[in-house]
Amino acid sequence: MHSNKDNLQVLFEDNHIIIVNKRSGDITQGDKTGDKPLSDVVKNYIKTKFNKPGNVYLGVVHRLDRPTSGVIIFARTSKALERLNKMLREKKINKTYWAIVKGCPKKEKDTLINFLKKNPKNNKSSVYQHEISGSKRAVLHYQVIKKLDNYSLLEIDLETGRHHQIRTQLSAFGFPIKGDLKYGFNRSNKDGSIHLHARKIEFIHPVSKEQISLIAPTPNDVIWNACN
Repeated sequence: MHSNKDNLQVLFEDNHIIIVNKRSGDITQGDKTGDKPLSDVVKNYIKTKFNKPGNVYLGVVHRLDRPTSGVIIFARTSKALERLNKMLREKKINKTYWAIVKGCPKKEKDTLINFLKKNPKNNKSSVYQHEISGSKRAVLHYQVIKKLDNYSLLEIDLETGRHHQIRTQLSAFGFPIKGDLKYGFNRSNKDGSIHLHARKIEFIHPVSKEQISLIAPTPNDVIWNACN
């Protein structure tokens, strides 16, 4: 793992894929804010490292919300992108998340099942106990892995990948993520982050077929550091 002047933390790279640890605040790809996206930072890194003339190909495989940190995969070839997209659809890429939430759930581990509906106007999802028009079923499994004074660290495995799923479901369950004002936490984090981190990713490499298993270090702050 290494970093460079753009503070890009590369967890894995070869000719087909590059996997990085996204910082909270980075956007995965360009949006209406006009801020420099992580995809451009990765392209610059490849261009500089391999002294490539012209444009660098980079395929965005999946995204993380802007205030979220953690592991994210980019494809360096169209073949790898196509195969990774297929693996995502077939749920062959396993992602594990860590979330620091307010309070502590009564059950050490549980499965949450709700229906979520996205409202594009305010870029927010609402939670329902039963299916309504336009809603999608959302399933997540959590486990409490550490208890702090006012917070708990949960490890989360998603069975579905809905818009803001972890943030919405945990909040509806009464345990909003630290710093997540949008979903009910009482104050924001100073840097605008939320304490949600894509901690681990496991999959079979789309080209070499080797088993990839990577852990992304958590951001450097007092609460995260107390969890490691």
